[in-house]
Amino acid sequence: MRKLILPASFSSLEKIRDYFSQAAKEAGLDEDAVFEVQVAVDEAAANIIDHAYEGECKSEIECSYELLSHGLKLIFHDHGKPFDPEKVELPDIMVDPTRRKKGGLGLYFMRQMMDEVNFSFSGDGGNDLTMIKRRGPKV
Repeated sequence: MRKLILPASFSSLEKIRDYFSQAAKEAGLDEDAVFEVQVAVDEAAANIIDHAYEGECKSEIECSYELLSHGLKLIFHDHGKPFDPEKVELPDIMVDPTRRKKGGLGLYFMRQMMDEVNFSFSGDGGNDLTMIKRRGPKV
């Protein structure tokens, strides 16, 4: 498993996106799937910075991936605040964006773009976000 460690900073987003884009291509994902990985990765990393770390900080985001026989497994690890995805209300995407309640779109996009999105927390060991993208149509 390969690992990239970068500062929890918005200036790191492009490097994170490029790292996982290359992994998606290496996993044999098609152009549309690579784009979906890029969107999900941008949302995930931005959420870690915004919510786990409550803004840019001196901490880090660890990024790693594993090539699977059926696609790609992406892993983000941070040492910020734990996140309970069950507490996030589904956004009403049918409402005019100017009237939509703030929050929840990042998680929504991640779940729409990826085949699996899982969060785990190990107390003082930090937080893990694991996403899987399979080759072929979304299941």
